[in-house]
Amino acid sequence: MLRFVYVVDDDSAFRIALERRLKLAGYEVATYASAEQLLDRFPDESKPGRILVDVRLPGMSGRELQARLDELGSTLPIIFLTGRPDIQTTVQAIKAGAEDFLIKPTLSDDLFRAIVGAFARYEVTRAKKGPAGHFKFLRVWSVKFLHPRGRTRDC
Repeated sequence: MLRFVYVVDDDSAFRIALERRLKLAGYEVATYASAEQLLDRFPDESKPGRILVDVRLPGMSGRELQARLDELGSTLPIIFLTGRPDIQTTVQAIKAGAEDFLIKPTLSDDLFRAIVGAFARYEVTRAKKGPAGHFKFLRVWSVKFLHPRGRTRDC
């Protein structure tokens, strides 16, 4: 099965180098110079894929792209790349569901470890979903808290 990687980075030299590295490893690759380009050619989510996105892009940032994809209901995992990391952005991206956050220039081992891990987690998630993309089952845990006056409350 082909595995797709969508690369969004405004640095053309980095984008080309990353595309070559990924293709040599056997991935199908599509590249975009901006977040808007990716949104204009929205990837087919029926194929397993990952989005590698730079945090700082002209126009819509990588974080804004992540939020927009979430609004659109995208399930494609996002791995962030940045040459200028800061803790606040990293924490926000991870809390919003990013798979990983890598610092440029990244070692091939780190890059492929992040991509392979993202594919593995994605396959587990897809296995739990039905054909329409809805979860086949949902476990709901009910926790009862005892109120100081002896009443219980579901949370």
